[in-house]
Amino acid sequence: MTGCLLSFGHGYSARALARLLAPQGWQIIGTTRDAGNLGELRAEGAEALVWPGTDMGPALARATHLLISTAPGEDGDPVLGALAEQIAANAGHIEWVGYLSTTAVYGDHQGGWVDENTPLNPATRRGRLRVLAENQWREFAKKQSLNLAIFRLAGIYGPGRGPFAKVRAGTARRIIKPGQVFSRIHVEDIAQTLAASIARPRRDAVYNVCDDDPAPPEEVIAHAARLLGLPVPPAEDWESAEMTPMARSFYAESKRVRNDLIKTELGVRLKYPDYRTGLQALLEAG
Repeated sequence: MTGCLLSFGHGYSARALARLLAPQGWQIIGTTRDAGNLGELRAEGAEALVWPGTDMGPALARATHLLISTAPGEDGDPVLGALAEQIAANAGHIEWVGYLSTTAVYGDHQGGWVDENTPLNPATRRGRLRVLAENQWREFAKKQSLNLAIFRLAGIYGPGRGPFAKVRAGTARRIIKPGQVFSRIHVEDIAQTLAASIARPRRDAVYNVCDDDPAPPEEVIAHAARLLGLPVPPAEDWESAEMTPMARSFYAESKRVRNDLIKTELGVRLKYPDYRTGLQALLEAG
């Protein structure tokens, strides 16, 4: 199976998917807001466009698959806000739409488990805007009879994005909040989940994308330090630690996220089922 993937906000996760699809003969069109990124995207084999700023009509006319990675604003998803009519005009040949959301839509569950059927109750602005964008895409996809899949991503790590750089630099922090757990996902496992959904599209699908091992953040930092043979950063109490509002907002929610559906429906077998295997692989890859 091949096609043309039009990727809005062609960033870290989208580029990992492109690395899977391009060798199979897929055409990849990726957008960026920054013209300075065009060369890097083109070097990876994508047809790179600046958007907003480029007429997306020709790209939409070619696209068989859409991936939406753009961050929502107060009005919701910017792609739908600007291009709903053009997407609708091309809906007849669009086989799949993937929307990258976040597990923040579930809000705080005090360490309890959530799955795709858990009611959405976001505790942060980031989560609230994602709920708005999800709902916009679901309504639009229903009207246009599109195969929409929403992917609620846990904390993303992978090559160039992980704890090692901060541990080496001595800037990693072990913030301790009793009972705090996060779910995580390696970017390569995001990519294989998206590819599996493309191969098995289902209308109005929602998938949690995370590994099997929700864990306290301080454990991940400590493990990374031990792998590097460096001192484990000292513990800091969450209540008294100095943090930016953004950093503190990540501690407003604690939950364990179930990933059964990507395994049973899409047949995904995680390459990195926990942070230990993921960090070990990153270290070995340099």
